[in-house]
Amino acid sequence: MFDDLPEDPARLETLRIWHAFWLQRIDAKIAAVQQRQREQEHGRRNRPTPPEWIVELGIGDGRPPVQIHVGDCHMAGKRRRAVGRGEARRLLAAGLPGCGHCRPDVRLHILDLSARTLTPSAPAR
Repeated sequence: MFDDLPEDPARLETLRIWHAFWLQRIDAKIAAVQQRQREQEHGRRNRPTPPEWIVELGIGDGRPPVQIHVGDCHMAGKRRRAVGRGEARRLLAAGLPGCGHCRPDVRLHILDLSARTLTPSAPAR
């Protein structure tokens, strides 16, 4: 049988302590990784749902609204507030631009806001 361990008790005790130290480090790392995984899973389960609609806010006095976004739009800036469907429709109808990426006007079924600003054409003869 192949035996590569030393014969004297002092060196064997040193190896035993060294390996016990490494087992303790490995056990601590396993516990930390498992705790991190539990926290991440808890965060995924308890993550708040994104708002349905977002108003991106400008800077300056009063932080005026700048643009409307769908709640999960990646193009929305950091300055924002959640709004309801009715307020989003009202702001779009009042002329606040919608995001060109998430197209809130399409999702709100507002077909053509530019038609309201055009003058009516003459009736056909």
